[in-house]
Amino acid sequence: MVSKVFEHPFDLTKVRLQSQVLDASARFSGPVDCLTQTYTKEGVRGLYRGLPAPIVGAMAENASLFLTYSSFQSLIRTVIHLPVDEQPILPLHYLCLAAAGAGAVTSFLLTPIELVKCKMQVQMLLPQNASHSTPLPGPIKVLTSIIRTTGLGGLWLGHTGTFIRETGGTAAWFGTKEFIASRLLARHPEGSPPTLAPWESALSGAFAGASFNLALFPADSVKSTMQTADELRGPSGLKASFVRTFREMYAAQGIRGLYAGCGITVARSIPSSAIIFVIYDELSKRFS
Repeated sequence: MVSKVFEHPFDLTKVRLQSQVLDASARFSGPVDCLTQTYTKEGVRGLYRGLPAPIVGAMAENASLFLTYSSFQSLIRTVIHLPVDEQPILPLHYLCLAAAGAGAVTSFLLTPIELVKCKMQVQMLLPQNASHSTPLPGPIKVLTSIIRTTGLGGLWLGHTGTFIRETGGTAAWFGTKEFIASRLLARHPEGSPPTLAPWESALSGAFAGASFNLALFPADSVKSTMQTADELRGPSGLKASFVRTFREMYAAQGIRGLYAGCGITVARSIPSSAIIFVIYDELSKRFS
C-alpha cells in the first residue's frame, strides 16, 4: 500500500502515455508533459485518480505473490525430492520457476483491478469530462458498468497482457532480488547472521523493480491500450484481441509505441520495489 501511494501519479502517467499510441495525434509529448498537464488541469486529486483500485490490488497482489511464491517453492521441493535441511535455498532457476507460477496465479486477481484503474485514469481525457461539470463515476460504478455491459467475463479484458507481464515479470522480479541478495550475503563476514541489512534489501529490491518492468513491458502497453480503447476511441464492434492490438500499435509507432511510458515506469518501480522488499524482509525478521 505504501508503494502504491508513492507510485500512483507515475502509473497514471504511464497509462495515459500508453493509451495515446493509437491516437491520430498525441495529447502528451512525454512523461513530464503528461504530469504537468494533469496537475495543471486536474490538480493533486487528478494525479491520484483511480487510486482506490490499486490500493485494493496492492493488498491482493502482494499477499498472493508472496504466498504462492512460497507455495510453489514447496511444491518444487516435493517434486524434485529436495528437503529444506539439505539445501535451505533453491537454485536460482527453480526460484524463477516458482516466481513465474506465482505471477501466473496473481494475474487472475490483477486484471479486473487494473481494468477499473485504467478506465478511471483516462476519464479526464474525454472532452465531456474535461470541464469538471459532472461528478465522474467512482470505482464501484465503473465496476458495475463493466459487468452490466459485458458480463463478468468482461472484467478480464486484457488478461493475456497481464498474464504475460506477471508470469515473466515476476520471474525476473524475484529472480533478480534473490540473485542480488545472494551476492550481498556472500560479502558478509563469516559467522554473521544470514539476513540482509535494510539497505541491502532496498538495493536488491531496486534492481528487481527495474527488471520486472523491462522484462515484458510491451505486454503491459497492449493491455492498457485494450482496457482504455472503448473510453478513448469508442466501441469498435470487434472483440478485443491482444495480437491485433499489438499489431496496430506496432504499425502506428513501432517499438517506440510499445515502450511508451517505459522510462517513467522503470524510474518509479525502483524506489517502489525497494520499499516493498525492505518492509517484507524486515517483517520476515520480526515474525520468523
